[in-house]
Amino acid sequence: MRQSLYDFAGGERAFEPFAAALHERCLADPELNHPFSHPGQHPQHTQRLAAYLAEAFGGPASYSAECANQSHVVWLHAGNGDMSDLGRRFADCFMLAADDAGWPDDPEFRAAIRAYIDWAVDTVAMSHPDDTDIPSGLPLPRWSWDGLEREALDKG
Repeated sequence: MRQSLYDFAGGERAFEPFAAALHERCLADPELNHPFSHPGQHPQHTQRLAAYLAEAFGGPASYSAECANQSHVVWLHAGNGDMSDLGRRFADCFMLAADDAGWPDDPEFRAAIRAYIDWAVDTVAMSHPDDTDIPSGLPLPRWSWDGLEREALDKG
């Protein structure tokens, strides 16, 4: 059986440095810095982001167990109206953060995580630009080498 994206990235120790690098890159971006620097941000934002991404890539279900479900994540990003090119900018920062954190430069791995972040931007950040009517109980999506795992969405 092929190892998960989580394990291939380096397991538990790989996600907090990645989340920190992503946060720093977003703060440095002139367009992305506003949503990443607002005063209402959770004090453990980076750790929660690390747990979310670790779970999404096949790691332990810590985010779902200790923080929230996907409905909450979509709600956090909903109602922002037209976000122009913020999604593309975020996806670019995501990929550069993989370099910063020392994630493997394997082309298949990079293609899988790029496919994830492109999907996630469309599904999370761009799915409810004017509408905060989010379905309750959405499970956190799981992403594999082959893309979205259907069974994860069928649970919950």
